[in-house]
Amino acid sequence: MNIYITALLLALVAMLANGEYFLGSSMLSRPLVTCTLTGLVMGDVTAGIIMGATLELAFIGSFSIGASIPPEIISGSVLGTAFAIGANESTAVALTLGIPIASLVLIVKNFGFLTILPYFVHKADAYAEEDNSKGIERMNILGGFFAVNLPIGLVVGISYVLGSPFVTTVLEAIPEFVINGLGIATGLLPAFGFALLLQMMVNKNNVMYFVLGFALAVYLGVPLTGIAIFTTILALIITQFSSKNTPVAENVGQINNNGGINYEDEEF
Repeated sequence: MNIYITALLLALVAMLANGEYFLGSSMLSRPLVTCTLTGLVMGDVTAGIIMGATLELAFIGSFSIGASIPPEIISGSVLGTAFAIGANESTAVALTLGIPIASLVLIVKNFGFLTILPYFVHKADAYAEEDNSKGIERMNILGGFFAVNLPIGLVVGISYVLGSPFVTTVLEAIPEFVINGLGIATGLLPAFGFALLLQMMVNKNNVMYFVLGFALAVYLGVPLTGIAIFTTILALIITQFSSKNTPVAENVGQINNNGGINYEDEEF
């Protein structure tokens, strides 16, 4: 297949995965999806699925939580898989290229958020003052497309045309302390996001649940799935117990013999 057609198809895959920024969350951005579609474009779906599963594990915590912005996993997954399949390399190559590419392209995404998206946000505010819901919807779609969708698609397409050696050269030109700093920051951002959420959510009435989850994970070694199961059961027990012991309001009318409310005794 012609290199430019392949680059165009890969760019469309990246743009499809980024579509959730203006069409709603659909999990199309996850590596399992993007790598499989990339494998289809590159003519090796099996390799795409295998690389997608590996990159999914590497990016399993890459979700926007609180104020944290994870690496741009779409470009990292698409380009890492495309370069690895194109060079007949193993999954390790896709992982080696995918993670730093995702961290590097995050700069492009942040640039779009800071310079392009505000224009559409302010326009949406103006439409909101005019009660123009159609205008707000239009700004939502256009803002997501021009601030995130189109730039990431261009980055993926141009990067593939330039080739893996160029991308590798660019990555190698970045000082080691910057790469190390990006790695540390990538690991700290999810924790920072959780901390911001806990600051808003945790209070004296529910802090014991946080301590319980921490104790289960650290001291008892319960895996995350096990903690989720235990806490779900605990939540169901607490809510059911609370609903059974909730006193009925005195002024809601009396229940008649047919199970309905006798509204004749009510004052409206």
